Amino acid sequence: MAQNQFSLLGQRRFLPFFVTQFFGAFNDNVYRQAIIALLFVMGLSTAERGTYATLAPAIFILPYFLFSGYAGQLADKLEKSRLIRITTTMEIAIMSAAAIGFYLHSLPLLMLCLFATGVQSTLFGPVKYSVLPGVLRKDELVGGNGLVEMGTTVAILLGMLAGGAIFRLAGAHGELVAGLSVIALAVLGNAVSRFIPPVAPGDPHLQFNWNPLPESRKALALTRTTAAQRYAVLGISWFWFFGTVITSQLPTFAEVSLGGDERLYLLILALFSVGTGIGSLLCERLSSHRIDSRLVLWGALGMSLFLLDLVRRTWTPLGSHDIGIMEFVRDASHWALITDVVLIGAFTGIFVVPLFAMVQTLSDPSQRSRVFAGVNIQNSGYIVLASLSALALTKLGFATPQLFLVLAVVNGLALILWQRRLRATHSQ
Repeated sequence: MAQNQFSLLGQRRFLPFFVTQFFGAFNDNVYRQAIIALLFVMGLSTAERGTYATLAPAIFILPYFLFSGYAGQLADKLEKSRLIRITTTMEIAIMSAAAIGFYLHSLPLLMLCLFATGVQSTLFGPVKYSVLPGVLRKDELVGGNGLVEMGTTVAILLGMLAGGAIFRLAGAHGELVAGLSVIALAVLGNAVSRFIPPVAPGDPHLQFNWNPLPESRKALALTRTTAAQRYAVLGISWFWFFGTVITSQLPTFAEVSLGGDERLYLLILALFSVGTGIGSLLCERLSSHRIDSRLVLWGALGMSLFLLDLVRRTWTPLGSHDIGIMEFVRDASHWALITDVVLIGAFTGIFVVPLFAMVQTLSDPSQRSRVFAGVNIQNSGYIVLASLSALALTKLGFATPQLFLVLAVVNGLALILWQRRLRATHSQ
């Protein structure tokens, strides 16, 4: 019996899965950032780099629209630890091909491997969250989801930092080091996945449908089985919308509003990510091991309030010179701003973790993976919508603080609209 969420890290039913998903998220981001770093090594123009930087996220997310219907069926039909081993084996093959792409400076091959990585992530997505109710008790779900969300957030951040630094640290051997690194991480993830204990399939007799379109529609329909489930899924998708707008604007925010350089952007991203991890871990204690929809409401409220305070502090740009990390942190006038960024992340984590636990408990076990396949399809749509919305407002002349103001107000309106519905969810 787990006394708190951290005791789960000492148990085989949870630890190998946690480490496997950590390596997967870490490697995805090492690979994506290493591609961007390679563009500079190849001497591409700013316009060419911009084209690939814009194209890469679209290539990665496209499989979520195309293959989530397949992924949900497989995750419900197959024993889950076996499916995880299959996906991590796929990752080894994909990253081996990617290593060749790095060595040859072949952007078409690297983009093809990026698409394949998206396919592999699409297959892993439904099992990532549907496996937890099979190994955790109901009173452990909030804590377990908090650990997974924290691990994913930290893995993404560390992967971005490591992938961006590979060519700078390895020098002339950057291509070789990048290729070997992504292969090694894939092998490690696969090795750890072999310690995940068996998790029974939800519906072993499921008849597989090879037509992806109706299965995708069915997966989306399953997310709306009840009003409580529909609004919980909507909340998860809003989390991705909110996070996409925030993180996509941070480079411009750090440079224009804070007067910093690339290093300051990384600091602000790290503060937001660490805050999200802290908030995710706090959910178990704040909810007393229960799935409590009130946390979602408090999370949304905190997101808006501290984002509004950040807007207030940065409405007028702080400076126009390249402020470094240490210079920024040493200035006591920036500490309140730093606190805002951390707390926005923390309340974002508090907002989303209970929603995952709600969907897990509200879903029929025989359909749970297909429900999360539908969640992933909807999340992908919201990510695209967030990117287009931010781009449109930027084109209309909105500065980043103004865009954040719009986001905070919309988030507050969403809080009001969700309040009654979310109180009907699976809270005790």
